[in-house]
Amino acid sequence: MKKYLSIILVSALIASLASCGESTSTSSTVTEEKDVPTETTAEVMTTTEVTTAAETTVTTTITTTIAETTTIAETTTVTEPPTEPPTLPPTEPPTEPPTEPPTPAPTEPPTTPPTEPPVKQADISLGQKNALSRAESYLKHTPFSHEGLIGQLEYEGYTYDEALYAADNCGADWNEQALNKAKSYLEHSAFSYNSLISQLEYEEYTHEQAVYGADNCGADWNEQAAKKAASYMEHSSMSRDGLLDQLLYEEFTQEQAEYGVQSVGY
Repeated sequence: MKKYLSIILVSALIASLASCGESTSTSSTVTEEKDVPTETTAEVMTTTEVTTAAETTVTTTITTTIAETTTIAETTTVTEPPTEPPTLPPTEPPTEPPTEPPTPAPTEPPTTPPTEPPVKQADISLGQKNALSRAESYLKHTPFSHEGLIGQLEYEGYTYDEALYAADNCGADWNEQALNKAKSYLEHSAFSYNSLISQLEYEEYTHEQAVYGADNCGADWNEQAAKKAASYMEHSSMSRDGLLDQLLYEEFTQEQAEYGVQSVGY
């Protein structure tokens, strides 16, 4: 673009200079060929001066144009291509180390309390040995509770420790002892369910042992009420209501007592 502007300006300058040259030549010719009056000469001089002024104006215009062209060239900004921001490499998320499952604490096997070694035969006293023998003899003929057997051995003169050793080592099943005692009672006397339990507890069986004996003795409680009513009537004359109250006092149920009263004829 600068090149084209320079060519145009130079062409305009040459054309202007050529026009000025032609005007000067014409003015000189007129001066030389004719002897015109002074006024004409003054006019010609004036024209020459004007032409010179015009040349100056053209020269100034060309200079101004060149200066402007230079200014345009200088003020032309070079547009640089836009700079893109630097591309950062993609960041990967931080990888956490794999977590291992917690290791369970080693469990120790349950410890069983140490069992006392059985008493050796050589370690027992003569009194313990004899008490044990006596306890086994009792159990062959009569059922006993644990505490009842100790009491019986103490009654025989053995010490508490000797009687306790015998009861602990005689090998008795105390539930079966309660059952045998319940059957023994029922062979000689009539009992209600609850009164039989009470009698076994009186013999120092535990409540659980007494219940076991009453539950498994096989008694018919209605028949037990009838036997009890007959026993009362053999030894005493009783009214119906009196007999009924006595059976209820013996802990027979209402239905069992009614059955007993009816069994004797009331």
